Amino acid sequence: MNMIFKTVCIKFVKSSVGFFAQRNVKQKNKFRTGVVCGFGVFGLTAIGKRDDQKEKPCGIDVGQFMADPITSMDHLEKNPNDMKTKVELMILRVQKEFCRALEQEECDPETKFRVDRWTRKAGGGGITCVMQEGMVFEKAGVNISVVHGSLSKEAAEQMRSRKKSLKEGELKFFAAGISAVIHPRNPMVPTIHFNYRYFELTQSDGSVMWWFGGGTDLTPYYVNKDDFKHFHKTLKETCDKHNVEYYPDFKKWCDDYFVIRHRNESRGIGGIFFDDLDKPSKEEVFSFVTSCADAVIPSYIPLVQKHKDDAYSYHERQWQLLRRGRYVEFNLLYDRGTKFGLHTPEARFESILMSLPLNAKWEYMHQEEPSSKEAELINILKNPVDWAAA
Repeated sequence: MNMIFKTVCIKFVKSSVGFFAQRNVKQKNKFRTGVVCGFGVFGLTAIGKRDDQKEKPCGIDVGQFMADPITSMDHLEKNPNDMKTKVELMILRVQKEFCRALEQEECDPETKFRVDRWTRKAGGGGITCVMQEGMVFEKAGVNISVVHGSLSKEAAEQMRSRKKSLKEGELKFFAAGISAVIHPRNPMVPTIHFNYRYFELTQSDGSVMWWFGGGTDLTPYYVNKDDFKHFHKTLKETCDKHNVEYYPDFKKWCDDYFVIRHRNESRGIGGIFFDDLDKPSKEEVFSFVTSCADAVIPSYIPLVQKHKDDAYSYHERQWQLLRRGRYVEFNLLYDRGTKFGLHTPEARFESILMSLPLNAKWEYMHQEEPSSKEAELINILKNPVDWAAA
């Protein structure tokens, strides 16, 4: 019997191994979270504590942020043209806009993001925003971090492996980024991940290196070609405004990176991904990265609105959980930021594992039926498509 269910405004019982939607019991303030952003081939883990103390705003309108900036207001206002200031204010703004856009899609007005502002003993901190147990979003995390300090030997070696020319001696770094992973409840709504970051490194001789990195990618559970075209075309239009070579180059980079190698399949249908971007100029790259971050809402929210009320079966929920298991495999085995963080002493593991879904599933020797909707997805995951040109 293939029973069909609706997600929105209908309440079911839920467990980690089967299809079950939202409980009527709120679980607010029962979980601790943090933030980790991947910077280049490694991740800078947030090691800190929650900080609820508010600063009085000066000229910067903190109302457009989820919490006060990490850097002091006085420093930000005195250095408005510093790229570190520009990036921090940008990621704060994008975080607030995206969180509010997600909250608006929840049918329960009481389902909101929990906001934790935390500090890092070694320098800097972050703002973690998490929404769990929603009727539309099973788990959503939208995080920023602004950290600085001395680069570890492990991180320096990671950079040298990417052909970064680093001098011997102490290396001072500044890193700021926004990272988000959204796991919806309805299998017809894809998961989205995006991450945009800025890294600045001061070498022992005083010379400064800088670069940007990031990307946005989509992980669907069922094939909807119109959705895939919309997502990729939105990214392509954004890239083309800055450089027509960006989209094809960064799409291929994304396709090559998000591969679950032991299964010979992609994590999702890709998007864009880039790293070590330091040309043509700092201002021009910042403008491009800002455009990419601003493109997340128009690329994704229409898909949520289109499918959050779609009917789905128990079988389709089970398939979603299996695919989430693949998501976990990639993040723990191949994601460079996660791997670096897990090998960092005293790392904040809750932060590193923020991207993992609330529920996932593995079955021994699972095989999708030939010619099924599930098999259709697997075929696409094994053979990337140029959706922007489709």
